[in-house]
Amino acid sequence: MTEVQVGLAGIGVLMFLIALRVPIGIALISVSFVGIWLIMGWNIAWSSLSNIPYNFASSWTLSSVPMFLLLGFICYHTQLTQGMFRAARMWLSSLPGGLAIASVFGSAGFAAVSGSSVACSAAMGRIAIPEMIKYKYNPELATGTVAVAGTIGALIPPSIIMILYGIIAQVPISSLFLGGITAGLITIFGYIAVIFIRVKINPELAPDTNETIPTSEKILALKDTWPIITIMIGIFGGLFSGVFTPTEAGAVGTFLACIVAFIKKTMTWKSFQTAILETLVTTCALLIIAVGASLLTRFLALSGAGNFISDMVIGTDAAPIFIILGIVLIYLLLGMFLEPIGAMLLTLPIVLPIIGATDYSLIWFGILLTKLLEIGMITPPIGMNVFVIKGVVKNLVTTTQIFKGIMWFLLMDLALVAIFIAYPQILTILPDMAS
Repeated sequence: MTEVQVGLAGIGVLMFLIALRVPIGIALISVSFVGIWLIMGWNIAWSSLSNIPYNFASSWTLSSVPMFLLLGFICYHTQLTQGMFRAARMWLSSLPGGLAIASVFGSAGFAAVSGSSVACSAAMGRIAIPEMIKYKYNPELATGTVAVAGTIGALIPPSIIMILYGIIAQVPISSLFLGGITAGLITIFGYIAVIFIRVKINPELAPDTNETIPTSEKILALKDTWPIITIMIGIFGGLFSGVFTPTEAGAVGTFLACIVAFIKKTMTWKSFQTAILETLVTTCALLIIAVGASLLTRFLALSGAGNFISDMVIGTDAAPIFIILGIVLIYLLLGMFLEPIGAMLLTLPIVLPIIGATDYSLIWFGILLTKLLEIGMITPPIGMNVFVIKGVVKNLVTTTQIFKGIMWFLLMDLALVAIFIAYPQILTILPDMAS
């Protein structure tokens, strides 16, 4: 068996193990180790197993991941995001589907400090869904809105997916963040358009709240948004003015969140402990997968399988647009079965050389990839955001109803992906202006 055949066989075994529901990190490490052993021998395999994880995990840029995770968990457990929804609710409740629109804006506010789609859905689900159910909103619209709004968490910086992509693809994380702002804002207004049009066509989906809120109360409600706004200004102001790097931004944001939570008296020792513990567990899980992806990259390089697949795709002489559409289809399918970071790290060793051989920007692809991976968070059968919302509402709404609720938003997401592919400059205009 040639080295390329070993590499291709390894990819096949990897897919088989994932289909058997073997944890993706374990599958990546096991297949890569055995593959390197077969190609280079026992000593090289053990050397790779000891050196590659250390070299990857010791990356200074990677230290931003646990910091941004901790920032999100602290904001979640100290309830710093509730004011965003209350203010949005007071200002927008008079619009058709106003409470649903308010939940999208509330999710965007939480996204700007968390970087986690799941955390965003869980936080807003506890705040927004009971309010919408109280005012007789259609359960499918209420739960579907919050489930899809959670996906904004990975688009608007800080984004854990973008940080990991930037490290692996070796592109500036700040440029990814700038492009993510554009993608996030377009997604927000796309979701709002879906809500507005659906409720205009069928007002029974979101009955009028019949509330008359004085302007003085609306202005007063804006004061409740200061915690998130303070943290956002601290992170983005320092990041994009060059005062500190994306790596340092996570630590600064976490420090600000702790100070704000102490001032609001929502920080308790228990909530702080819980945030630390969840950060440790999530970081360890991410690192295991990322280390496995690094080993897979080495295995594919040694076997030549990665170059073989890339050359085979490029050698078809297909137009770059058809290559991109094929990659998009692959990620949409993977998103139905794999969690986003695992799907990304599993495929990047093969996909990045293909993108590099086209005229498309790696910055643009990183933002588009983030959008594709987040679509996977709401697609059946394993839409993680849907099951997070199901855990929040428990028996009030069925899982099938939540999946039905996201379908119109899913069509909007696919339309946005088509726009981003047809007009890639939309996502790169801010990074290009900053460079």
